[in-house]
Amino acid sequence: MDFSSALRQLSEVQKPGRGVPGYARFVNRPAGRLLAAAAHRIGLSPNQVTAASALVTFAAITAIALCRPSHALGQWICLALLLGFALDSADGQLARLHRSASVAGEWVDHVVDCAKLLGVHAAVLISFHRFFDLPTPVWLLAPLAFQFAAVLLFFAGILAEQLTRRSAEARAAAATRPSVLRGMALLPVDYGLLCLLFLFVGNRELFLALYVTLLAAHVVLLPAFLAKWFRELS
Repeated sequence: MDFSSALRQLSEVQKPGRGVPGYARFVNRPAGRLLAAAAHRIGLSPNQVTAASALVTFAAITAIALCRPSHALGQWICLALLLGFALDSADGQLARLHRSASVAGEWVDHVVDCAKLLGVHAAVLISFHRFFDLPTPVWLLAPLAFQFAAVLLFFAGILAEQLTRRSAEARAAAATRPSVLRGMALLPVDYGLLCLLFLFVGNRELFLALYVTLLAAHVVLLPAFLAKWFRELS
């Protein structure tokens, strides 16, 4: 199968877009589709694409923790995180193209995703401590709070999806046309938006302000998501 044929088939095996934030839906999935077609052409397996995603992402996370923030570093980190995110989408698309999706592969993918969330906020905490002139040490709690909210949101969402995926109501909801407006409203909890934030890490005051703003959005939206998933499971 050539690249264009793989791309056409990948377009037919996309996951539903309902409830997917804007960047993940409109940018990351198409980018992942291109990478999945390329991976298919060179003979990579879905697990190898997952490994590539982890390698690129954790290289960026290490740089956040160890390197002094600068505009050039921020651009590199942003690019690496976004590439890792696109590869994270590509592995699942490639598995569906090969009809080789497995419970073990899905588990590995989710474990790596969780490790990324834990790692990126831990790296921000280290960077704040080493390189930022914070007004008070209390600001060091921000990455811990963000990490807590992001990982809880990720875990609760994945668990809700697993618990409802076999129900008729869940299948009917997934089949409904996804709302563009809803996707854009979910941008504050989009991992892609967090990746883009690192473009501004060279301006430490601006990065801190944007990071705390995104944290506040997570704190506000987390109870709403938990309540929604509880109602659906009830």
